[in-house]
Amino acid sequence: MLTGMASVRKAFALLDVVASNSRGMSAKEIAAALDMPLPTVYRLLKTLVASEHLVHLKDESRYGLGYKLHALDSSLRRQIGTPPAVARLIRELHVRADAAAYYAVHRGDDIVVAHVVDSPARPRITPMGFGFNDAAHATAFGKVLLAAMDPERRAAYLERHGLPEMTDRTISSPDQLEAELRNVLACGIAVEREEFIRGASCMAAPVTSPAGQTIGSVAVSMDPEDFAGRCARTEALLRDTADKVSRALRGTPMLQL
Repeated sequence: MLTGMASVRKAFALLDVVASNSRGMSAKEIAAALDMPLPTVYRLLKTLVASEHLVHLKDESRYGLGYKLHALDSSLRRQIGTPPAVARLIRELHVRADAAAYYAVHRGDDIVVAHVVDSPARPRITPMGFGFNDAAHATAFGKVLLAAMDPERRAAYLERHGLPEMTDRTISSPDQLEAELRNVLACGIAVEREEFIRGASCMAAPVTSPAGQTIGSVAVSMDPEDFAGRCARTEALLRDTADKVSRALRGTPMLQL
């Protein structure tokens, strides 16, 4: 049993390291990156190629991600499920706010980005695309959803994820974060100023169920210079969009928590 679990962990680690390289990797490069014996790497590669999770790029003597992963990605998007009406509202927010726009939700014990709309002129924060589920303490939408958790659930989340310092402005003290989250609950808006990454600031508002339970968050990101001058208007747009999303979700399965 342990051998089987060890093989599964190694296979996932191998997929992760291949995914990190845009050109794919050779077996020797994978072995070096994972500090794994080359025979073990070849054995795992053979299994993953057979299952179509990897492809062997024979002309380049490299291995790349397989097409089976596209099906997994599509299935994940269906499971997280952003309704078309909500997607339209996030696109509208992107245009009205002239900023990258995000929709995030609770998914089990995680906080995950379910939809993003951006443009070349107003790009999203890297790596904050669909499926991003990290550093909630350093993001505006994350703060909204953390603030909505009961204390036990929030403590369990923070124990798993910690409070890593993303920049020198990240809140990394549990007491300071609790004070910040109390303020988010009181005013109904969360703000982060270059706490996740330098050069980007965010603001978010809660999406609620008919019972008043926070079930999601809408957010925008922009340059700190733009943020300072557009803060009041952006807050009004977020509150309006959050209200519209809340109403759009009524009667959908997403409210059946």
